[in-house]
Amino acid sequence: MANVSHSSSDITSHPDAPEMQARYARMLGGRDVALVDGPAFLVGLYCAASPWIVHFTSSQPALVAHNLIMGIALGLLALGFTRAPDRMYGLSGAMCAIGIWMIISPWIVGSSPDAGVIWNNIVIGALALALGSVCLLTATRSARKP
Repeated sequence: MANVSHSSSDITSHPDAPEMQARYARMLGGRDVALVDGPAFLVGLYCAASPWIVHFTSSQPALVAHNLIMGIALGLLALGFTRAPDRMYGLSGAMCAIGIWMIISPWIVGSSPDAGVIWNNIVIGALALALGSVCLLTATRSARKP
């Protein structure tokens, strides 16, 4: 019978190993904050659905449309970070700005919001600001690398 088992050898001895490593580095380049994309998308999804989750659709109609639009914007930013990270991480500052806006929006867009609405938007804004800051810091750090 023929011996069809493969001997375990180190991949570094493969003749194409440097080329494969360079290819994977190109494919994954700019993905320093890959773990931020999913949570950022979930924050956007929650922001869009929050008027119905927290039940302020009838008391704050202006904030319903506002949170829906801001949630869609956050979700699209997160999808852009996933799809084209090299191009989109420059918009990390926009996510930070949306986070700050979400924190102050209940008093600007809403009309005498209650504590649930205020805390909902503060939490969404703080999460968006934190995730955007991580993206922004990583993007500026990787832009300085030669």
